[in-house]
Amino acid sequence: MADEKLALCLWFDSGAEDAAQFYCKLFPDSEIHAINRSPTDWPGGKAGDVLTIDLTLLGTPAMAMNGNTDDTFSNALSLQVFTETQEETDRYWEALLGDTGSPMACSWLTDRFGIRWQVVPRILSKGLSHEDPEVRGRVFAAMMPMVKIDHAAIEAAIAG
Repeated sequence: MADEKLALCLWFDSGAEDAAQFYCKLFPDSEIHAINRSPTDWPGGKAGDVLTIDLTLLGTPAMAMNGNTDDTFSNALSLQVFTETQEETDRYWEALLGDTGSPMACSWLTDRFGIRWQVVPRILSKGLSHEDPEVRGRVFAAMMPMVKIDHAAIEAAIAG
């Protein structure tokens, strides 16, 4: 990661390794490169505890870190994953939501680790950036009552 200009750092209270393994199994072009353990006891843990995990997440360099006891993830920062098909949207949505995640409006959810995600179909992005303002308005109106995005409904809104 020494040549990268930007990387994600996800700071967990604990569970960074579980999160990294889950995300790397779920997403293509993702892998764990190193699990780094503390050489000594530290204020948040003991020698040998996992401190950081170096990984690639959907082709983006990242680090997952344990030891964040004062802050939590919030809606102020989310990770967007872009999808091509309803099946891909459904697969990511269901996996990230799991049994303990929380769905939110307009493609947003919070996963079991507290990370905010947006599962964004490319058709939605296409519709919301359409050159015709009437199409943008229809797509926006179709999206607003949705939680998980329905590709067919967005396509219908684009078509008019």
